[in-house]
Amino acid sequence: MNERGRLEPGDRLPTFDVDGVTAAVQLCREIRFPEQWQHLASAGAAFFAYLTNAANPREPRGVWRSHLISRAAENQRFVLSANIPDPDQHCPSMIVSPRGEVLAELEMGRPGILRHTIDPAESADWYLGQRRQDVIALAYRRGDYPAEMQH
Repeated sequence: MNERGRLEPGDRLPTFDVDGVTAAVQLCREIRFPEQWQHLASAGAAFFAYLTNAANPREPRGVWRSHLISRAAENQRFVLSANIPDPDQHCPSMIVSPRGEVLAELEMGRPGILRHTIDPAESADWYLGQRRQDVIALAYRRGDYPAEMQH
């Protein structure tokens, strides 16, 4: 929300090579759009780097943490989350396994460094392979939205 006017939206969701491992990046409110994470997992991302500046005293604690665990488990991918150490922080800096296990987490509101060794080979497509693509297929394009929703 605060980045509007400072950043421009892209026209695709790319993946990146990090030392021979395919990765994807999601930012802030993109935690609320699981189909984007699923798209990136299907594109081969072994892990997601999630960056946010989530510090709002009106947001209930725990909701965004639950989203991070869900994004990891539903896509069978690691989630590496980094947030600012603000007293009103409502999304933790944490590392979540493809099974949804919290492997490491910083205390909210306090600065710190997380270090944990992950094995990208633990990422899998078992659940993604069971999607009912014979029943539903998602395809979003800029032109599909009403003019007032296009930025």
